[in-house]
Amino acid sequence: MVRAWFSIVIAGIFLAGCSDAPSQTNGNETGGERRTPIAAYEVTPRDLSRQLTLSATVEPRIQVTLTSRTQGRVTDIHVEESDAVEAAAVMAQFDVAEQQAELRRAEARAYEAQLEFERLQQLRESNTISISELQRAEATYAAAAAERDLWQTRIDFGSILAPLSGVVTGRYIEIGESVEAQQPLFSLANMHELVVRPGVSERDIRHLTVGDEVPVLLDGLPDNEFRGTIRRIFPIADRSSRLLRIEVLLPEDAFEQGVRPGFLGRLPLTVDPRPNALAVPAAAIGEDADKRYIYRVVDERLERTTIEVGITRGQWTEVLSGIEEGDVVLATNPIDMRDGTAVRIVNWRG
Repeated sequence: MVRAWFSIVIAGIFLAGCSDAPSQTNGNETGGERRTPIAAYEVTPRDLSRQLTLSATVEPRIQVTLTSRTQGRVTDIHVEESDAVEAAAVMAQFDVAEQQAELRRAEARAYEAQLEFERLQQLRESNTISISELQRAEATYAAAAAERDLWQTRIDFGSILAPLSGVVTGRYIEIGESVEAQQPLFSLANMHELVVRPGVSERDIRHLTVGDEVPVLLDGLPDNEFRGTIRRIFPIADRSSRLLRIEVLLPEDAFEQGVRPGFLGRLPLTVDPRPNALAVPAAAIGEDADKRYIYRVVDERLERTTIEVGITRGQWTEVLSGIEEGDVVLATNPIDMRDGTAVRIVNWRG
């Protein structure tokens, strides 16, 4: 009897406990509604400017090769490679003894012709000779003077003069060497105008203009950043690469700071600048006919919003209208989502 009464008490306690326990709900439900887990993104301004890095070798903007304008033997050389020279400085000298002898003979002939011409001028004034005799004497004097000038020019060719101020970058002759006309003698470069000439793609060249300042980094001087200026943009693209070259002029004192022709220059450029663009993950944008849309997360529910998009840079697409800074949007493909769906954010896209 006692055992039966005890069993009834235990059963009553168990039933009372069951009736008073709160109902258990799934963690994905609120008030009985299931919430879909999603990844979200909070809209913040992003830098969607196009970044590209160009590279090219440093070279002098002006460099010339001096060639011999006459045959001759080298008697003197006044400069070496790396020497700085001023314009019109004598760099080398040829043996011009033969030309000097010919010049003296031509000078004598010209002087003789001049005297004869002046004598006949006096006779003509007294009508002693005809006008034709005077004209022949004048022509003879002019020919003699031209021959004299010719030999003087050939002597001048024996002095190799610097055509511009610069640095000797190459010397191709030695004392005692016989050279022929048009043979290379020296190379000379203006080191105060160093440039790099990288190629730019046809889709990026329209964002660059003459006069723009651009950074130039050199592998040989990693601790320095130089500011170059776009001096010119070449008018024709390369047929094979479709690249257009630009010429970037380095600062005038770049050579004094250690920059040398042959160094590799890198140009990290920003083109089509968009420093504070509102953007969303490109995968978050859906298409409906000719419209684009995303899902905003408002009060833990999806709200479909039509947007106007701009450019895409990598995984991000610019949104021109339809969202504001601080909005929270669905960060993944919206194709399986519906307007008004209850959601819970389990992951944030950075």
